[in-house]
Amino acid sequence: MTANPPAAQSQDSSSRQALVMSTIAFTVCFAVWTIFSIIGVRIKQELGLNETEFGLLVGTPILTGSLVRMVLGVWTDRYGGRLVYTMTMLAAAVATFLLAFTHSYEQMLAAALGVGLAGGSFAVGVAYVSRFFPAGKQGTALGIFGVGNVGAAVTKFLAPLVLLAWGWQSVALIWAAALVVMAAVFWFTTGDDPVIRERRAGKAAPARSFWQEFAPLKTLQVWRFAFYYFFAFGAFVALSLWLPRYLIGVYGFGIATAGMIGAAYSIPASIFRAYGGVLSDRIGARTVLYWTFSVCAVATLVLSLPSADYVVRGISGPIPFHFEIGPLAFIAVASVLGFFMSLGKAAVYKHIPVHYPQSVGAVGGVVGMIGGLGGFILPIAFGALNDLTGVWSSCFMLLFLIVVSCLVWMHVTIRRMERAAAVKPASLSYAAE
Repeated sequence: MTANPPAAQSQDSSSRQALVMSTIAFTVCFAVWTIFSIIGVRIKQELGLNETEFGLLVGTPILTGSLVRMVLGVWTDRYGGRLVYTMTMLAAAVATFLLAFTHSYEQMLAAALGVGLAGGSFAVGVAYVSRFFPAGKQGTALGIFGVGNVGAAVTKFLAPLVLLAWGWQSVALIWAAALVVMAAVFWFTTGDDPVIRERRAGKAAPARSFWQEFAPLKTLQVWRFAFYYFFAFGAFVALSLWLPRYLIGVYGFGIATAGMIGAAYSIPASIFRAYGGVLSDRIGARTVLYWTFSVCAVATLVLSLPSADYVVRGISGPIPFHFEIGPLAFIAVASVLGFFMSLGKAAVYKHIPVHYPQSVGAVGGVVGMIGGLGGFILPIAFGALNDLTGVWSSCFMLLFLIVVSCLVWMHVTIRRMERAAAVKPASLSYAAE
């Protein structure tokens, strides 16, 4: 049996190094991106914010991290992930450092916009990592990279301890320092992706024009994938931000306990994203998404049931009933919800390099942007629904409507594709889904 040639071994080593360091960097970035899920609770108390204002505060970093993803993805395709990733982390670190010195709500919102740059790192990592792996392994590689979502759990585990010991400002300073260290480590331990190296050696075509990068965005399919990600990722981020507040309000937990339970939701929802990538490679992303949307529809329906008291007219008089989802049942169902969301996140991104191999940065960026916007819009909607309805579980009612819409749209589209394929057998490109 012959050994792998040195060039192949070197390529495998650089691929693993790029994947490992990108995943660690994304974990740090995600921890910073969700920092307001913990410090926002203390800021809400200090400033006397209402639910809508709180939702806006925790969602503002998500807005920035979403809007910049498309541009950062294109820049990564053009200039390389090593450079763009490092500069993104340093820029986010500056904003996070300045957050510690804000005093008013308006100043905090302005700083939160800069903190959100950390979330844009996802589009950079997807475009960077995908170039190191062949199509048959991209689902697994991107699934492993997506495990960086566990950064939300890192914040929920550690930030309450720092906050209670030294205040929320110290959380911002320490998280900013972690970004600077990570940026330096990433720069010195990774290399340029194969496409960038070939361009510099004159062996590959030069980068397309900036506007040509966006040509695939004219297809409805891209926006359908984006809507899937609005739920799979956007709702995950929204719940990561909202759960501590929900647990404190509904079950009366302290901030440290709520943070720990929120982390227990985030960890499986992040780690099993890698498994979602493996499943997407083995059984197809479409099958994984069917399971994701179906199970999530049932879970959100259960969680949307509000606590209630009923009185039934019995034979011998009124019979009272009380219904509520207890904390253990809530945690169990929420964990199932998070698990299937993690599978769905990987399945959506399995589609992108298959359908758009030359535009992973632009398409992955816009899909990530819409998903991230879900993480911005939904916490605000959760807070507004609380203010308007006075029902805590109204957030899960909204998520139920969204996931059912995803399931219906996907099923109708697939049936239309199958009918078209039956009429014209040659048009089987949809089978990649």
